[in-house]
Amino acid sequence: MANGYGVSRWDDAKTIYKELAELTSKPVYSISDVELKRVLEHFNTNCTKSKEITSEAKKFIPGGVQHNLAFNYPFPLCFTKADGAYLTDIDGNEYIDFLQAGGPTILGSNFPQIKEGAKEILDTCGPVTGLFHEAELLLAKEINKHMPNVEMFRMLGSGTESVMAAIRVARNATRNKRIIKIGGAYHGWSDQMVYGLKIPGSRGFLESHGIPGKCYELTDEVRPNDLHMLETMLKLNKLRGGTAAVIVEPVGPESGTRPVDFDYNKNVRALCDKYGCLFIFDEVVTGFRIGTGGAQGYFGVVPDLTVFGKIVAGGYPGAGGVGGKKEYVSGMAAGIGTMMKRAYVGGTLAANPLSAYAGYLAIKAIAEFGACEKAGRAGDRLADGLKALVTKYKIPFVVYNQGSIVHLECTGAMSFDYSSMNLLKSVLPMLKNKSAMLVRKTAMEEMGAAYMANGIVTLAGSRLYTSMADTDEIIDEALARFDKVFSTVEPLKRDLSEKKK
Repeated sequence: MANGYGVSRWDDAKTIYKELAELTSKPVYSISDVELKRVLEHFNTNCTKSKEITSEAKKFIPGGVQHNLAFNYPFPLCFTKADGAYLTDIDGNEYIDFLQAGGPTILGSNFPQIKEGAKEILDTCGPVTGLFHEAELLLAKEINKHMPNVEMFRMLGSGTESVMAAIRVARNATRNKRIIKIGGAYHGWSDQMVYGLKIPGSRGFLESHGIPGKCYELTDEVRPNDLHMLETMLKLNKLRGGTAAVIVEPVGPESGTRPVDFDYNKNVRALCDKYGCLFIFDEVVTGFRIGTGGAQGYFGVVPDLTVFGKIVAGGYPGAGGVGGKKEYVSGMAAGIGTMMKRAYVGGTLAANPLSAYAGYLAIKAIAEFGACEKAGRAGDRLADGLKALVTKYKIPFVVYNQGSIVHLECTGAMSFDYSSMNLLKSVLPMLKNKSAMLVRKTAMEEMGAAYMANGIVTLAGSRLYTSMADTDEIIDEALARFDKVFSTVEPLKRDLSEKKK
């Protein structure tokens, strides 16, 4: 673990898939009935202000919260303070923060240097002008310094619109239309990308409400870590007008929830070259978290286009962007000095001075303080400790990590795979098992509540992001709290079939 990278090991993907298959083949394990009662009493007694304010919020906000990460069982908590490795809620309860805003705050929350820089911007030009600010150039140059494959960079407001831009650029450059994504991957919530979300093979069924089927006509899905299926799809697409791009999350779909072999990305790069399509790296999560050189630097792969988000704005709003080879990215400004037609990309608040400067300062600080390495060491310590607890209590949970991205699969709710080139072979088994999947999802939410009640904030109870702020002492304290939760875990006895409805 050196040279700006925070990944010290790469677990064998096939071994992890085998462990996940074993997890989903066994009965569901969760906290005991007695512990669930204690957890619910904790929230009702110690989080009364959160319950009151989020209950009122349901009258004015769909579901009571504005962001999916905030949906927590039994009710969302209202947080008022974030500092380093800790969060504090409106009732004064303190938590160890392994959500880290969904990943962007690898330096720790509210990092002083970024905060002071933000104040400087607010004191001078304010957060937005709609015109050029030097911070835009500083950020683009800083990204290129660490990721030389990103020859040009266009900042946007979110990862979702950055994926949309990358796809448009790829189609513009290749004159082909089809896009191949990996099953289970999350590339934002645009109509064409909410396809095979979370569960490979689910295609446009589980999360596609409100989206006309025709929106998916040019989106194809292949099984994670399956090069043979990818090449089969590329061959098929030659007969259907050609593939514009293959887009991947480089550590595996949903930020490594479905891991890939170490050489997977290099092999995908070779297939893209063979079939004349662009290769898009979605580094929304991995960019400046895996390492300062991103996943592309870690794997030694040169993508044609790179999608950014999260850390690229230093934990501030307006985190997104697309970069890559000049011959392609320049298509967003085409017409001058290029034969390419323009791929239109916009955004009133994109690349605002506040977000651009925060991103520039964050990336500089990440390199200066070795944040990726420190967060990666914390991730290793956390993952190793969790594995030891799983062994101690003889529970079938699966734990692994990609540096500072730690996976704790306790129910296997997201571990199903119905990938197939045949629609019926994928959809029918999925629909048959939908009830079991939802029970496991409910149990996962209960586990997440147990972690929260013990002062640990996670991402959906199944993923944990570590940061530079996570010292050995903080990780050890977190493990002591996980020990307390795991000691109450047993095969599920209560019926969740009604609750999941």
